[in-house]
Amino acid sequence: MTELIDLRSDTVTQPTPEMRQAMAAAPVGDDVFGEDPTVNQLQETVAEMFGKEAALFVPSGTMGNQVSINAHTQPGDEVICDYNAHIFNYEGGAPALLSGVQLHPLLGRNGVITAEQIEAVIRPADHHFPHTQLIEIENTHNRAGGAIFPLNEMKKIYELARLHKLAVHLDGARIWNASVATGIPLTEYARYADSVSACFSKGLGAPVGSIVVGSRAFIEKAHRYRKVYGGGMRQAGILAAAALYALQHHLDRLAEDHHHARTLAETLAEFEEIQVDLTTVQTNIVIFHVVSERLSAEDFVARCRQAGLLMLAIGGDRVRLVTHLHISDDDVARAIEILTSVLK
Repeated sequence: MTELIDLRSDTVTQPTPEMRQAMAAAPVGDDVFGEDPTVNQLQETVAEMFGKEAALFVPSGTMGNQVSINAHTQPGDEVICDYNAHIFNYEGGAPALLSGVQLHPLLGRNGVITAEQIEAVIRPADHHFPHTQLIEIENTHNRAGGAIFPLNEMKKIYELARLHKLAVHLDGARIWNASVATGIPLTEYARYADSVSACFSKGLGAPVGSIVVGSRAFIEKAHRYRKVYGGGMRQAGILAAAALYALQHHLDRLAEDHHHARTLAETLAEFEEIQVDLTTVQTNIVIFHVVSERLSAEDFVARCRQAGLLMLAIGGDRVRLVTHLHISDDDVARAIEILTSVLK
């Protein structure tokens, strides 16, 4: 049987044989005691990569975002974010449940909210209102199809935050993709955020894990909340070794994923029954609309699956595909054949 081409997400990647070897050979200790040498090495390495004082290894991106929100806020505070942000749509209402804060979502353009939009909704000092405390942005933006948040707008938002004594958190689950695509160093993106979360188990191909970076004082707070959430891991160096291997061997190759996504998007754009905004295809995610009288998005995805190609229908007429570590040039060529066959 021909192997399925899985473009549902970059989270479907599995450790390579070389990564498994690195995991098996990793020196470990009790990380709750701060004694796992591989976890410590990962945290020190990533803190330096982002130009921050300290870092904290966490099991998931959601935990990374939530310990950050908790560390920046008090119950009753308000967090400004984009309407399509991951923290608003895909984290189970965690800001309200875990931190006791409310989100104030703004309708951005391709995931980008502007300093002007944010300034207009910062709450005045009045006991009738919640206290605006945190601004959250996402780079790259999942629901915007992997679009990159412009650095100049990040700078404006950060300067606005300083003016109003607010904190800025960057959900950088795929910040690696943004850096590789633009050539902008991670330190520059991190310069305009008080904290950054980044994921190892998406484009970098590690099986588990994310990280949060920030000041030492901030990481100390986040560390406590990681423990409270049940994220204190013991011999976690086995997982940290996978992340270190990914940083050493899988970072620069993200450009291949971006090229593959662009190739697939340009192919889809040739068909009348597909609408795709090529300006949003900036990294490894393609979101397109099926505008056909004979095919719904779910029908299209089902027919592609029968032919050997997996994608996700994500509501309405929209479909998402994501390129990743395990997608080769041959896979892209075969995916194009399947897409062409179904659409014709």
